[in-house]
Amino acid sequence: QVQLVESGGGLVQAGGSLRLSCAASGRGFSIYVMGWFRQAPGKEREFVAAHSWSGASTYYADSVKGRFTISRDNAKNTVYLQMNSLKPEDTAVYYCAGQGRSYYSTSDPRGYNYWGQGTQVTVSS
Repeated sequence: QVQLVESGGGLVQAGGSLRLSCAASGRGFSIYVMGWFRQAPGKEREFVAAHSWSGASTYYADSVKGRFTISRDNAKNTVYLQMNSLKPEDTAVYYCAGQGRSYYSTSDPRGYNYWGQGTQVTVSS
């Protein structure tokens, strides 16, 4: 079983930055892709970014391209989401997720079988 623990959320003014971290732990786990999703009140969970675990491929939602950067540190089993130029519409609970097997999509939450507990990001105007 894989445990994912997020950290780094908080309150920031519009135009500011935050960095989220997601640490993975567990015995004998294998992960193909690590992703970040977010869910605002009254809205569906949406894809933000993803990173292949063994390679350098990254994927972003159009709404965050050029502002957010996903990176990973395999030695620490940790994935990061650097969020710059934050906007009030970025306010949401952000979830880290892992694909434990190959799946056709990196943006479909149904392809992820490991999820963190979520961390709140609030951007004030």
